[in-house]
Amino acid sequence: MAQILVATKEMTRDEWLDWRKHGIGGSDASAVAGLNPYKSPVQVYLEKIGDMEIEEAGESAYWGTMLEDMVAQEFSKRTGMKVQRKNAILQHPEYQHMIANIDRLIVGEDKPGILECKTANAWSGKDWEEGKIPPQYIIQVQHYLAVTGYEYAYIAALVGGQKFFYYKIDRDQELIDYLVKIESVFWQMVQDRMPPEVDGSEASSDLLKKLYPIAEDRKEIDMPAEASLLLDAYEQVKAEIKELEQRKDELENKLKAMMADAEIGKAGKRIVEWKNVNANRFDSKSFQKDMPGLYENYVKLSPYRKFSIKTLKGD
Repeated sequence: MAQILVATKEMTRDEWLDWRKHGIGGSDASAVAGLNPYKSPVQVYLEKIGDMEIEEAGESAYWGTMLEDMVAQEFSKRTGMKVQRKNAILQHPEYQHMIANIDRLIVGEDKPGILECKTANAWSGKDWEEGKIPPQYIIQVQHYLAVTGYEYAYIAALVGGQKFFYYKIDRDQELIDYLVKIESVFWQMVQDRMPPEVDGSEASSDLLKKLYPIAEDRKEIDMPAEASLLLDAYEQVKAEIKELEQRKDELENKLKAMMADAEIGKAGKRIVEWKNVNANRFDSKSFQKDMPGLYENYVKLSPYRKFSIKTLKGD
């Protein structure tokens, strides 16, 4: 059974964010497992050691919090189950680096459970239909079941403000054992100040842009020996991608040749479309030439860093 790390009823948001540094929470767990599309393991690491501030909630997260109570009430209305808040950060009794901020407790049943409330935009509808649950939320819920010791949870989601889904998630001990293992390894890295490696996720790319937005002018460094191995691998992958792109273009062109002037082609159960599209494009070059003064008023300098590799000539 979970123990209470700290009560949160009278806690400010800044205090709550600071307490989150004391362990790995549910959304952190999905990042550590490599299944959080918005956060990478290295970002979680930097937040935990205090080298990076935990991000304030964005617009979608803000409305998720605001609508949480409504989602919980609708879940109770549809299922007849009673839910209540747990105004505390919970902690695993043995693995104390595993913490949980659960949305609601399910009470009044034979056994207690957890309710996790979510909101999502309309484009996410396909991720919730036919019993599907986004994998990062499965990890989050199993993490909470690990912390609390409970046997089940429900996840309820309001999608696009129009569709309501709720699904039961039973305790998966095999997955929980895996989470305990990887989270323990990760937390030891935090304790030892040994950062995880960056990966190829969009979250890692965004983090690097955030950490190092501007290069120091003309600053030059000698990179470690490992860089040569990475460069060899990078160039090999780049060549393979080019070859695959050419193969893809070849196959596409063969299909286009078969279609000739047809807009739609049928091949078994698949439909191929080579449609007419009219697009209005803004001619910025002509606008700059004809209206130079007005053009300057609307040009905004947007600095960014461009990555490239060159090979030196000679010895």
